[in-house]
Formats: sequence, structure tokens, C-alpha cells
Amino acid sequence: MRILIASVALCFAALFTGTQADAAASGKFFDHASKKWVTYGSAQHGKSPIKRKQVRYNGSYGPNTIVISTKDRRLYHIRGNGTAMVYGVGVGREGFQWAGTHRITRKAEWPSWTPPKVMIERERRKGRILPSFMKGGPNNPLGARAMYIGSTIYRIHGSNEPWTIGSAVSSGCIRMANEDVIHLYDNVNVGTKVVVLR
Repeated sequence: MRILIASVALCFAALFTGTQADAAASGKFFDHASKKWVTYGSAQHGKSPIKRKQVRYNGSYGPNTIVISTKDRRLYHIRGNGTAMVYGVGVGREGFQWAGTHRITRKAEWPSWTPPKVMIERERRKGRILPSFMKGGPNNPLGARAMYIGSTIYRIHGSNEPWTIGSAVSSGCIRMANEDVIHLYDNVNVGTKVVVLR
């Protein structure tokens, strides 16, 4: 009887895992709050509560520079025509804020996530076990795109929690709603200057 129950449990586990993989490939994920399968990037799960907008810009930073104001929780992509595109972002919570000038050293679509050792240890002390590696996809906390900042452990990346945009919630990374990070990703290159201001 125990063998039969174990076999049934394994079959259900395999079926569920297959269903999750198929759903991830099709751009869907299971929303535990609504208890429904949701299309990833839908209005509820992909949009920022802070709408991106183009503004006039005549500041001191040159074209094709990303300027992040952690105080205002905004990212400015400076363009060459006297304008900037402004996005809402999530920034580092207290104790995890930083500043500096770097460049984008790498870009990735649907990036995998390897949490830094310091983060794994910190979360373990709180009783939360992080995976040592997570494959890219709709449930990955790096979201749809990532732009790696210099030699730091930080990234500008998407999020599967768009409601956190405009908050100080991260461990230092700059979060964007997936819709916005895709827009920025398509308009910047490796080598783009990134200025993070406190």
C-alpha cells in the first residue's frame, strides 16, 4: 500500500512539474493569490504602478547615460535629443543602498539567478533558504531582462513583483517592472554608462 501511495505521489509530482514547465514556456504562471493561471506580462503582473514617461532634459549627463536616483526611486535614460525617458524603480532597502559610476557589462534575456553567497548566508540566518541557482523564467526574481552593472553584484533587472516598484525593497539591485525593463533593454547597449545617486 505504501509503495502504491508513493507511486501515485510521484506521478502527481511529475505531472505538476511538467505542467509548470509547459506554462513557463508559454508565458504563464500560477498566481497563488487569485488561484488562477495568469499570462505573464499582463496588466496585473507586468506593469509598473509608476508609468514611464518622456521628459525634457538639459542636465549635465550626456546622451545614452542611465542615471538612477535612489532617493526619488526613478531611473532616467538620457537621450540625445534633449529628452530623457523616466521609469519608476525599486531600490535597495535601508542598509543596502549604494552609489557609484559604472557601465553595463552584460545584458541577458530571461536571466538565470545565482544569489551571491553573502545573500544566501544572510537569508539563512533569517530562516529562509534560497536556491543556489534558479533557471530564468516567469517565476525568477530577475524577471524578463537583466543589465549587469560593472563588476558589482548589482543589476538593473525585471521583477515578478511589479507592485514593489517605487519602494526601497531590494538588496541593492535596481528593480523595474518587466514591461519597462524590456523597453530599457531594447534601447541601451553593453558599455552604456550607469550613474547611481543617493
